[in-house]
Amino acid sequence: MRVLGIETSCDETGVAVYDTALGGAAGLRAHAVYSQIALHAEYGGVVPELASRDHVRKLLPLIRQTLTEAGLGTADLDGVAYTAGPGLGGGPAGRCRHRPGLGLGAGRAGGRGAPHGRPLAGAADRGRPARAAVRRPAGVRRAYAAGGGGRDRPLPAARRDLDDAAGEAFDKTAKLMGLPYPGGPQLAALAEQGTPGAFRFARPMTDRPGLDFSFSGLKTQVLLALRQQSDQSPQTRADIARGFEDAVVDTLAIKCERALDAAGSDTLVVAGGVGANRRLRAKLQAMCAQRGGRACFPRPALCTDNGAMIAFAGALRLQAGQHDDAEVKVTARWDMASLPAVAAGG
Repeated sequence: MRVLGIETSCDETGVAVYDTALGGAAGLRAHAVYSQIALHAEYGGVVPELASRDHVRKLLPLIRQTLTEAGLGTADLDGVAYTAGPGLGGGPAGRCRHRPGLGLGAGRAGGRGAPHGRPLAGAADRGRPARAAVRRPAGVRRAYAAGGGGRDRPLPAARRDLDDAAGEAFDKTAKLMGLPYPGGPQLAALAEQGTPGAFRFARPMTDRPGLDFSFSGLKTQVLLALRQQSDQSPQTRADIARGFEDAVVDTLAIKCERALDAAGSDTLVVAGGVGANRRLRAKLQAMCAQRGGRACFPRPALCTDNGAMIAFAGALRLQAGQHDDAEVKVTARWDMASLPAVAAGG
């Protein structure tokens, strides 16, 4: 089965083709991502209306490019998958001339799939609501145990972040420090120059049981540290960035280990943008190795939004006989626990 995946949930336009006959990494026939970083940089964050306009401009050329690289035409496709949520959901009806990101991808998928009689599948962007998950599991934004056929279930002790997710904390802290958009990678790069232990911040909520996350207080600690330093040299700023990064990484590692214990698993699968962080990867790999297990990560290019994850998730649904009609159906806020089960072996 050859499935075209379309990702337009936020500020990247992603397209990919996944071929289940090849399977695994070989099954990714082609993929391409167009980033809107330059477009949103002057605003310091994503502007939904501008994001939608740019998706409109880039999506069809990207589809043509990806199909060409895969050596396929639209008639060769067996299905089309699109990001149905979570992501930019837009405002009240009539407020925006263009569909929000999710609606745009769904609409384009319908236009590409329906005329040729190809089935459609709405897929969840798992990197957005569940920044880290585990095969019997666990979480950065929320902890999940993977069920049969790819259905996730939240762990009994798990809830969501109580405020900012880890990636949001990176971005917002970077903005406080005056770093350019997108802030997370900029802060991580600055932390590379920092001295370990020069600044030590709290590891939020690690002194109590459970898997909840709360990073807003950590962000405030960084702000206070910046204000209290008469020395605003580049090295001091790098030391503060390193202290912040170490606090987030340690917190995530502690909670992931708890989640592995709760699930009785030794395999951790990490997804989402924070999964590209070099120090987090090293910490989680070391933690899992000490337990006799392993930590699995996508390659960094696939940690951020991309069409490959949507093509693959859609292929699993279509193989299991699940498909959607041509009506645009998107969910801006989507709990992974509500995903329909996929039959084992599908």
